[in-house]
Amino acid sequence: MIKINEHFNKLQASYLFSNIAARIAEFQEQNPQTDIIKLGIGDATRGLPHACVAAMHAAVDEMGEDATFRGYGPEQGYAFLREKIAENDYAARGADIAADEIFISDGAKCDTGNFQEILAADIRVAVPDPVYPVYVDTNVMAGRTGPFHNGRFENIVYMPSTQENNYVPEPPDTDVDLIYLCFPNNPTGATVSRADLKQWVDFARDNRALILYDAAYESFIRDDAIPRSIYEVEGAREVAVEFRSFSKTAGFTGTRCAFTVVPKECRAFDENGDTRYLHPLWNRRHSTKFNGVAYPVQRAAEAVYTPEGQNQVKALIADYMKNADRIRKEMDDLGYSYVGGEHSPYIWIEAQMDSWAFFDMLLNRAGVVCTPGAGFGPCGASCIRLSAFNSYENVDRAMHRIREALQKG
Repeated sequence: MIKINEHFNKLQASYLFSNIAARIAEFQEQNPQTDIIKLGIGDATRGLPHACVAAMHAAVDEMGEDATFRGYGPEQGYAFLREKIAENDYAARGADIAADEIFISDGAKCDTGNFQEILAADIRVAVPDPVYPVYVDTNVMAGRTGPFHNGRFENIVYMPSTQENNYVPEPPDTDVDLIYLCFPNNPTGATVSRADLKQWVDFARDNRALILYDAAYESFIRDDAIPRSIYEVEGAREVAVEFRSFSKTAGFTGTRCAFTVVPKECRAFDENGDTRYLHPLWNRRHSTKFNGVAYPVQRAAEAVYTPEGQNQVKALIADYMKNADRIRKEMDDLGYSYVGGEHSPYIWIEAQMDSWAFFDMLLNRAGVVCTPGAGFGPCGASCIRLSAFNSYENVDRAMHRIREALQKG
């Protein structure tokens, strides 16, 4: 008889954002007159840069003519986009990454979940707490964890990210094989210094571990002293895979384009302890299970790197960061401790109460949606996340509503 993958039964009943959506829907049904302002999920709200739209239109026109029509493209991505990424995102920052070490995909979320497929089932995984749920849930599905107890899965090493360590986890004092890091961090918005990142690279090298480094929010960094890529750190090519996305950079959340970097000397080990390089393994997995991102979408992503595209992307990010500055100012005035919002679109706020209770309070009193920190792990149980992805008008209205709601309480 056909059987299910029993590891799926370990997953929690509802994905965080599905749970939030259900609560919003219930509230809206009971309060149809309330204008809800959503500062929860990190979905871009501004239109695509005009340079990207023009490039996509031109590519669609190409697809409509026999002479310029393109069928299946290379699964790894077209060279025109991979070369632009290598030049602008890496060489310009002094990072040694070649175009053929870059794999174009339809999302960093997908690739951070998919990459663990090429790794052994019995490896030990370390994640920050709070953590982006995809890192954990995909390893649960793969059978690397035990049951769920008190907000955590057995056999996963959780690394606290709290006020005490400036929301930057420290290398664990136990053996781990696979390490997930995300900076600027989702959900906290915290950034990592070059020195701290070097400590992680050295740890991975010393312990023959691998780092999966999620840099989806690097374009929001406003201080050049903060590393945008783990490959700015010496030795990282051997021990790190990096994920990036055009979703928040250029508003491609609905257009779908991202990329993963796998340096050719990035290694793991076989059951005999012999070195195996991950680049050919990921290339095989990528080519077998993925048919490539649509040609017009890749042309749109390429346009991000034109002078016009760069200016338009910078303007988009500046608008979102203006929203973040407005949220930070309100939290300062209200006396709340927080991190993020300076080099990230997320503000992680110490709510000083149960995060789901705070969520319900803001929704019911202010008609404002936040993200409860408990959904990201026990270390987030008394925190909430606010997102800067909205219009300034809505963010400003939300801050006024939050002020009134908290002052009434």
